[in-house]
Amino acid sequence: MTVAAEVRPRGPYSLRLTAAGTDATRRYRDGVLTAAVRTSAGPEVAEARQLPEGTVLLRAATEEGIAALRFALALDDDHSEFLRRFDADPLLGEAVRELEGLRVARVGTVAQALLRALCGQLITSREARALEWAIVRATSPALTADGLHAPPTEAGLVRLSPAQLRARGLHARRGAALVRICGSVDLERLHGVPTATVVARLTRERGLGAWSAGVICLEGLGRSEQGLVGDLGLMKLLAALRGRWVEADETCELLAPYGEWAGLASVYLLKGFARGLIPLPGQARTRHGTSRAGRRLAAA
Repeated sequence: MTVAAEVRPRGPYSLRLTAAGTDATRRYRDGVLTAAVRTSAGPEVAEARQLPEGTVLLRAATEEGIAALRFALALDDDHSEFLRRFDADPLLGEAVRELEGLRVARVGTVAQALLRALCGQLITSREARALEWAIVRATSPALTADGLHAPPTEAGLVRLSPAQLRARGLHARRGAALVRICGSVDLERLHGVPTATVVARLTRERGLGAWSAGVICLEGLGRSEQGLVGDLGLMKLLAALRGRWVEADETCELLAPYGEWAGLASVYLLKGFARGLIPLPGQARTRHGTSRAGRRLAAA
């Protein structure tokens, strides 16, 4: 690695919250994110770590690698307006206050976001990540001795037939959708297309719906407008709130109050629900959130 940069994120930012988790292309360990990124010269390995005062230190082989890592970590996407607007939201407020540094990390290619969306349909997140990992390993080269792989491309993914994808665990119809879309759509060009147009384009494809479009917008394109409509975790949350089982499209009502922040709100709702930060009917509250200003005063 030959290029280094010190980046002060715009707005509250936590690398630990944003980069937590591991997949075939990146890992977060002992406070350091190591990620494979793609540049015009090919894939390279980059690293990031955050200093106690908030600055994020980046290292990569090229300036383009630094730029790719900045995008992957959403360092320049200030979500302060989201935090201000929903600080006192009766449903989301405590999660906003407790997780304020959380942003959505992006994968290395839009093709990987498509793969993630297709792998994640109707199975658990653990199964989906294992399936994604197996397909990335089969279609992208390893860049490190411990098996960190380059983000997959359309060209790499179409080298596997639907039958080969099925052998690795991807449902036949989803495998066919992956090969068809990667072979007919220039996914990276979607970066220059308005979100509403992207969603309309994606949901016209057989095998993709609103949830898949939300995953691709959030994790592939870095857009916060499209919520994770129909997400199983959001359905469970809404069922807990309403005291009955709900249909997938009812999650639109859950996300509607968050407007152009519906995508980011989806993530905060899911993380907050998992951490007991979402108030549920009849739930004994053991945690009490305070405002950001209150926490700063308490720490002073």
